[in-house]
Amino acid sequence: MTITCKVSGEFAQHITCQLNEGQSVYADATKFRWKTTNVALETRLSVPGGKADAANQQAKSGGGGFLKAAMATAVEVGKRALSGQSLAFQWFTPAGGSGLVSLAGDLPGQVRVLELDGGVGWRAESRAFICAESTVKYDIDFTGMMQGFRGKNGYIFENFTGEGTVVLGGGGTLLDLNPADYGGKIQVHGGAVVAFSDAVTFSVERVGALNASTIMTAAFGGSGLNLITLTGDGPVILQSTLHKEFEDQEEQEASGTSAVRQGLLGRI
Repeated sequence: MTITCKVSGEFAQHITCQLNEGQSVYADATKFRWKTTNVALETRLSVPGGKADAANQQAKSGGGGFLKAAMATAVEVGKRALSGQSLAFQWFTPAGGSGLVSLAGDLPGQVRVLELDGGVGWRAESRAFICAESTVKYDIDFTGMMQGFRGKNGYIFENFTGEGTVVLGGGGTLLDLNPADYGGKIQVHGGAVVAFSDAVTFSVERVGALNASTIMTAAFGGSGLNLITLTGDGPVILQSTLHKEFEDQEEQEASGTSAVRQGLLGRI
């Protein structure tokens, strides 16, 4: 069942979700802003569709498996720690009628509401996740340690499948693209990726052959030798504002080359 949502604001947006009887959403622990008093807040370590969730349900129903549930929960928490996500999720459930809960993203920016139909899922950068309906399955996707390291975007995405509402946020203005509209492939700065559908393939490519031109790009361009490549026919969401670590990294790279630009005095 789709969650009714209202996005407010222009640049620094937040989202208010109306939860009806029988509906719940789970959210990153840092994204909650306010709620009505009839909406209960519960903190859980397990997520929908995971092994820990299934083991916990079995244990609650008297089927035993407490140790199995604890081990599965520990594995899920460890995976989320690697992705930079909060270790626990906050769950919001109304009682005695409909209720409201409001949430916002990490950075001042825009919000996107996705509706999953049980077909193609989505992969999202870890800080993009705001909340999802309880019917949406959550997992961590290890896209590849070396690919992520080379692309400066971490190496883990969050994967959302099943049916229901997913809310994502990004910094600044969000841009909706489809690689199929641009020859089937686009190249993206590592810090600009918010999310992409499972119909789109993620990889990292070197910008041209290793020569004087690409070395200049790596030294002075602030993007290194590699860019993220998104290939296929499906929706992609990018953000105009980079996360702080990418901005700091580019400032360091720029300051590292300032001595060259300013001559001998700039090196003192």
